[in-house]
Amino acid sequence: MVESVLIKNVEIVSEKGVLTGDVFFENNIITDIAPSISKHAELEINDSGLTLLPGVIDTHVHFREPGSEHKETLYTGSKAAASGGVTTFFDMPNTSPATVTLKALEAKKMLAAQTSLINYNFFVGATTDNLDVLKQVENIPGIKIYVGSSTGTLLVDQDEPLEAIFRDTKHIIAVHSEDEKMIQEKQLEYAGSSNVLDHEKIRSAEGALKCTQRLIALAKKYQHRLHICHLTTKQEVALLRNLSSKGLITSEVTPQHMFTYAPDIYEKWGTKAQINPPIRHRDHQEALFKGLQEGVIDCMASDHAPHLEEEKNQPFPHAPSGMPGVETSLPLMLDAVHNGHFSIEQLVNVMSKTPASIYTIQKRGALTVGHYADAVLVDRHGTHTITKDNVYTKSGWSIFEGQFLKGKVVATFVNGSPVFREGDFFEDKKGMEVAF
Repeated sequence: MVESVLIKNVEIVSEKGVLTGDVFFENNIITDIAPSISKHAELEINDSGLTLLPGVIDTHVHFREPGSEHKETLYTGSKAAASGGVTTFFDMPNTSPATVTLKALEAKKMLAAQTSLINYNFFVGATTDNLDVLKQVENIPGIKIYVGSSTGTLLVDQDEPLEAIFRDTKHIIAVHSEDEKMIQEKQLEYAGSSNVLDHEKIRSAEGALKCTQRLIALAKKYQHRLHICHLTTKQEVALLRNLSSKGLITSEVTPQHMFTYAPDIYEKWGTKAQINPPIRHRDHQEALFKGLQEGVIDCMASDHAPHLEEEKNQPFPHAPSGMPGVETSLPLMLDAVHNGHFSIEQLVNVMSKTPASIYTIQKRGALTVGHYADAVLVDRHGTHTITKDNVYTKSGWSIFEGQFLKGKVVATFVNGSPVFREGDFFEDKKGMEVAF
């Protein structure tokens, strides 16, 4: 276990701007950032041409444990995350059992403490009858509400329980926003279809907009913080652009919704591209891309939701929805920076700084003295192609396979210690529970 690290002669994307110099980590913390540091460290890295960024905070993953460990575990998911520069994850509650009780939450936290290579915390899921849990629970990123179809009891779409959650709880509410009634009606309309392109019609843009409008109204009524997960439509982007309650309501976009579009992605990948809410046509993709560029959309999250290839290769509508992505988000964004779509400061804002701000994470999300030493060393000029051989998720595939990218992760540091460096993992130190 490394207790001190000195990284020399790097481009540093810090709270004070982009500068060149040295950074010193000691006992979990960033203790010095300066033009030159001469302290002794157990590990010294002095490779020219590299850039140091704050570690990515991925606030939306499904690491599948407990219940579906054949797809992913907290260990394998955290390993994949570390390879992609992610130093903190927030896991969603749709496991088996679902994370809807204090006992289930504590069990997940205990398991992560033993197995996760990176920092962690867990959303608690809302049901129609666990309001007491939602009112009692402490130190969580937020309450997750599925207002569109999910599994088991994780569906809350009726007015009375939704009102109660917005009225009577204190944590930020993160939502899967699709209108359940409209989904059910469209499923009847397209019953018997085996065309994966109909997935986007069943889970329509109109249904997403209607639900988002409803949830924004509740957030305003009760002045309750609302975060809209995985935004997918141009209509929602327009709605948020004209919103006067910007601090009250935030949103995220995924790389798969921002970098791909229908029908091309379905023609190439079939049901592997099937996710909820769906990847939509190019006009939606372009609006999402522009929305993130302009700050209308606040941050990026992967919605890493892995399934095995044999599961995804089933025909529509039998294939499960979801895809992996925790390790490809940062490389895709580094490539977008290289191509001039974002500045490196914007990348840090949407992947580290703003997620920390939205969820009021203590001492993470920025390279600043006194913060935890969560950082990722990248080669902005390095190139690589995404292949099955260089993805670490247990599911073993990506819809971005074959994509040539400019910019790659060299090393990832969690609480001051290296956990990944050029294909090697260091597992002698585990991540910490994130505090809010």
